[in-house]
Amino acid sequence: MLEEIEISTNERVCFVDITGRIKKLIQQAKVKEGICTVYVPHTTAGITVNEGADPSVVRDILTILDKIVPQIASYTHLEGNSPAHIKSTLVGCSKTLIVHNGEIQLGTWQKVFFCEFDGPRRRSFYVKIINS
Repeated sequence: MLEEIEISTNERVCFVDITGRIKKLIQQAKVKEGICTVYVPHTTAGITVNEGADPSVVRDILTILDKIVPQIASYTHLEGNSPAHIKSTLVGCSKTLIVHNGEIQLGTWQKVFFCEFDGPRRRSFYVKIINS
């Protein structure tokens, strides 16, 4: 099963919790055991798994990414969004999740996040569920 999910982001840089959408697709697919891959087909966005209970964790991640990759530097890319491309490379464009007993296997506090680095925009991501 392959699904393309559309998403709108409201800020230049933000994380959007997409865990619920992924869980719903797994339930609809009726997959009990398998693999779920989440992939972002954009060069200025990413996917990560991290703590979703305390929003300060996401703020800290974004703050440090901004320190590592500042908005203003000696970039040569003419569109002006080089920091977004670099952050996307650092975070990555996909995650593979284990499906066991019909549920994605996440830690107690973990969530799956769509990472926007060049918004606000209308975006999409893919969810591929493979039954084993």
